[in-house]
Amino acid sequence: ILNAGTIVSAAWTNTMIAATDVVVVTHVSGGTVGSYGFNVQCAAGSATLNIRNNAAGNLTEALVLQFVVVKGVTA
Repeated sequence: ILNAGTIVSAAWTNTMIAATDVVVVTHVSGGTVGSYGFNVQCAAGSATLNIRNNAAGNLTEALVLQFVVVKGVTA
């Protein structure tokens, strides 16, 4: 259960991810579109996905997400 206004996080390891990269997340299916907010922070060799329940009530849906890693640099 993801309570209203609550944020949960999940980290994953991927040696191809750099701290300067950007991860774009898309909600493909398996939940109420628009009820969730997504944010990703990249680090050297890993990324952390944050999912926020934007709905007024609790959500118990199993989300299907798609993501792409965009290689970036800091200039």
